[in-house]
Amino acid sequence: MGLTRLDQLYRQVILDEAYHPRHHGKLAKPTHEITVRNPSCGDVLTLQLQVSDGKVVDAAFAGSGCTISQASGSLMTDRIIGETPQSVLDLVGQFSELVIEGEVADEDALGDAAILKGVHQFPARVKCATLAWKAAAQALTKGAEHD
Repeated sequence: MGLTRLDQLYRQVILDEAYHPRHHGKLAKPTHEITVRNPSCGDVLTLQLQVSDGKVVDAAFAGSGCTISQASGSLMTDRIIGETPQSVLDLVGQFSELVIEGEVADEDALGDAAILKGVHQFPARVKCATLAWKAAAQALTKGAEHD
């Protein structure tokens, strides 16, 4: 059974996000920083956020990992810029629900990150997909602030 054209397009977008990620690198003046690891596969991701006036004004990630974790980091950083910390936490919950259950009430709220919906068919990859998102939640709630 071959992939449908839509599946092929989704795969291509995920590969493009992984190999040409947006917001990859370091921020000059992050206010929040956290490094997280996926012990299942060895993915490592450092997330930096710059929060100012109650909004995420910039985000960057670096590290190494599989295609899914890198694509997810790119999509996540792009999606959360301009959001309030509470909105980011809400998005994290929605994204987790999407990749675990395959459905979420407002898929459009996730923007391009909704393309990772198919991960729910591969339970071993859920941790890869949610790594960056969980890092954002931890950075914003556990006071991983930069001095």
